[in-house]
Parts: sequence; structure tokens; C-alpha cells
Amino acid sequence: MTNLTQLKGNWNETKGKLKQQYAMLTDDDLLLVEGKQDEMLGRLQTKLGKTKEELHELISGL
Repeated sequence: MTNLTQLKGNWNETKGKLKQQYAMLTDDDLLLVEGKQDEMLGRLQTKLGKTKEELHELISGL
């Protein structure tokens, strides 16, 4: 995954692409809050059934 600063800068675009690809995701699932990135990734892991590494690859590929 790109570094956190880069991710935050492009997060609205990335969030939109994730919601298009995975319609079951909500805004709450994709809420990127300072210091809570791991919590967000944990929610995504649970909902999508992917490992942390798979999520990093998925988000980096968008």
C-alpha cells in the first residue's frame, strides 16, 4: 500500500472505487480516521474476507 499520507490524499477517490466494486461497503466501513487505520482495515477484512496483505494489494491497485 502507498504510504498513509498518499492514501489519505486520494482516499475519497479510492473509497468511491471500493464502493463500486463492493456494494456492501458503507461509508462507516470506509471511514479513515487518524489513528484508526487498523480498525478500518479490520472491518474491511471481515466484510470482504480478505487478508491484510490482500487488502493492501487491492487498495494499491485502484
